[in-house]
Amino acid sequence: MTGAAAPRVRGGPVPIAHPFDDLTHVELTWVEKRIENWIRFGREAREQALDRRRRVLSFRPASIFAFVRWAANDFGTIISRIDIVRAVKPGEAYQTLPFVRPGGDILLKIEGWPKVQQALRHIDAVEALDIDPCEVAPDHWRHLHNRLSAGQEPRAYSMERHQAWLKRRECER
Repeated sequence: MTGAAAPRVRGGPVPIAHPFDDLTHVELTWVEKRIENWIRFGREAREQALDRRRRVLSFRPASIFAFVRWAANDFGTIISRIDIVRAVKPGEAYQTLPFVRPGGDILLKIEGWPKVQQALRHIDAVEALDIDPCEVAPDHWRHLHNRLSAGQEPRAYSMERHQAWLKRRECER
């Protein structure tokens, strides 16, 4: 094996068309009932299809997205996880995350299907208020992470909290 195909056969990274841009790239895989990675919310800047089962979504710096990963084997679920991530600017510190290049500011990291379901229901509740989850205060996603991790009920996001966040964000610019 030689040439460009060799790293992929050995399980190396999949090449991306623009490896040195300022975008955050998320590789999604979908193998029905085996590996199901998807974006629950987020505004992608670019999409690249790698093959029938894999694609890469790219996000602009400072954008927020939710990345859900689920995998199973012959004996059942082996991972269920949701991460809400803020894409970072070039040179900004970040945490690494599987399938996310270079990484991001992880606002929420929840594992285990019951807790993942709670997080998904919370996202649904935000959308029921007619608020785009991408626009929710990053501190709220951190709050949700902390409360769910501790096994406690998180505070609901409200239109009043959202308006306060929008005003605060406007002052920070």
